[in-house]
Amino acid sequence: MAWIKSIYPMASKLGVTMRMPSIAPRTRLAHEAAAWARSQGKAEAMTDALFRAYFERSLDIGSPPVLAGLAAGIGLPSEAILHSLEIHDHLAEVLADEEQAQQYGLTGVPAFIWNGHGRTGVQTVKSIEDLLHN
Repeated sequence: MAWIKSIYPMASKLGVTMRMPSIAPRTRLAHEAAAWARSQGKAEAMTDALFRAYFERSLDIGSPPVLAGLAAGIGLPSEAILHSLEIHDHLAEVLADEEQAQQYGLTGVPAFIWNGHGRTGVQTVKSIEDLLHN
């Protein structure tokens, strides 16, 4: 119901294609893939690819072959990301991010942090203003 009442209208207003995903993947490997892409100077491109794969095409972004395909799609070697995911090269970084999110009380995305305070989920302008003035 939240998708119909808030997410679809907001996405439409912003000109963003979003479909309710048909799967609920485990996303830790996606976070590792994003961290790996950041180390390759392609963080924004990988984040965009992950978003589109999940919200536009309902792909399993917890699957190494899917992540390798996304990496290849942004010009990075698929073999290199598969190796990084296999040895969990960036797991410590991802776990540290998760721990920090817990400290701020964040439980989902999007997430906003300002001056030691966090908010999770789509926020109203008023809510963001309140956070900034907190």
